[in-house]
Amino acid sequence: MTIALIGALMIGLSLGLFGSGGSILTVPVLVYLLGQDEKVAIAGSLFIVGSISLIASLRGLKNIHWRSVIYFGIPGMMGTYMGAWLSQYVLGTVQLILFALLMAAAAWSMLRGKATDTTQQVPRASWQIIADGLVVGSITGLVGVGGGFLIVPALALLGGLTMHVAIATSLVIIALKSFSGLYKYLDVLADLNLTLDWYTLVLMAALGAAGSLIGAFLNGRLPQEQLKKLFGVFLLIMAVYILWKTAPNFF
Repeated sequence: MTIALIGALMIGLSLGLFGSGGSILTVPVLVYLLGQDEKVAIAGSLFIVGSISLIASLRGLKNIHWRSVIYFGIPGMMGTYMGAWLSQYVLGTVQLILFALLMAAAAWSMLRGKATDTTQQVPRASWQIIADGLVVGSITGLVGVGGGFLIVPALALLGGLTMHVAIATSLVIIALKSFSGLYKYLDVLADLNLTLDWYTLVLMAALGAAGSLIGAFLNGRLPQEQLKKLFGVFLLIMAVYILWKTAPNFF
C-alpha cells in the first residue's frame, strides 16, 4: 500500500508538470500494486485522475481556453460515456493490451522531444475539434486513459494554443471526461458484481492532488524536455511489462 501511495504522488506530479501522464500510471498502480480487477482499476483510475485534474486546474483558471473546453470537452464526455458502455463487451485483458499500446504511443510522443511551436499554427475548425474530442473521449472510456498526452498536442499543435494554456485547458477536459466515464462505469461494475474501494481511491486522489500542486510549482523551474524523455523511457518499460504480463492470458 505504501508503494501505491507513492505512486499516487507521482501521478499528481506528472499531471502538474505535463498536464498528462496521470492515468498512464494509475491503472498499473491499481492492477499490479493493489491487485485490482482490470475493470475496477480502469474505473478507479477515472475517479483518481478526474479528481486530481479538477483540483490542479484551479491553479491555472486564468489560462483556461473555455472555447476548447466546450468544443473538445463536451464531445469528449460523450465519447467517454460511450467507451465506458462499450467496455462491458470487451475482456479485461484486451483492455490492458490496448492500454499498453497507448502507453507505448505516449512514450514515443515524449521521446521524440520535438518542440511545440504554435506561432505558425492555424486553429482547427470547430467540427474537427469536436471529432477529436469524441475520439479521445472514447479511448478514455474504454481503457481508462485520461488522454492528456493526446489532448495537449491537439490543443497546442492543432488548436493553436500556447503550451501553458493547452496544459491548463487539458486538465479541465480530463476532469470532465473522467467523471463522465466513471458515471457509466458504476453501472458496468454493478452488472458484474464488482465494487470500487472508495477509501483507497479517495486517499490516492488526495495524495495525487498534493503531488499536482508540487508539479505545478515546479513547472517552468525544471528542464521539461529532459524530464519528458526520462518519463517516456519509464512509460516504454512499463508498456513492455504490461504486455509481457497480459498477452499470455489473452492467447
